[in-house]
Amino acid sequence: MTTTLVLELFSGFGAACIALWFISLSRHGQADAPTLTTSGPVLTLPQRRFLDRWLSPYLLGQGRWASVGLLLLRLSIGVLMIHHGQEKLADPQQFANTYVASLHLPFPLFFAYAAGFSELIGSWLLILGLFMPLGALAIAGTMTVAAYQHILTAGLNIYVLELVALYLGGSLGLLLLGPGRFSFDAGMLSALLQPSQALVPVAVPVRVTSSESAR
Repeated sequence: MTTTLVLELFSGFGAACIALWFISLSRHGQADAPTLTTSGPVLTLPQRRFLDRWLSPYLLGQGRWASVGLLLLRLSIGVLMIHHGQEKLADPQQFANTYVASLHLPFPLFFAYAAGFSELIGSWLLILGLFMPLGALAIAGTMTVAAYQHILTAGLNIYVLELVALYLGGSLGLLLLGPGRFSFDAGMLSALLQPSQALVPVAVPVRVTSSESAR
């Protein structure tokens, strides 16, 4: 992994964290400001029931420390997987001739590009926690094919399979557990579930004149 790649990874992740921080600050500022109305997302009752029943436990059901653990797992898999995708896309023909051809699949160059983009884009989705299930599925799919290719060519060799098995197990674990609260997915769901309030009654001071008080 080159120095440029490391700087690219940390700058991208740092920019995402700063964006989340500013979004959090703006939401808190809007909640503290005295306004007559608060505009929130308009959801129908079936949509809100679907979010509460299915997505809310998946994205917001973890506690703080469990979410920290999921964040570390996402970062570990995503950061270490990116360079695999970049290596494939740097010379897709060589990857197609070396690995894809042994699977006897049609259009090996197409599958080489598909594997490279799946690992590259899927890694960023894991790092950011943005549409994380899609990223976990992309990496799990490529790792499943890679495990099959290693077994087909080298048999059940643990030294060849261990890295692929770790990536595969980690991505499947994230797919089942969810990204945790420290993710873009959880932040977007929290914004959707925030109730939109109607007009808030505000006390208006009324000045009573001396003539009216005499009555």
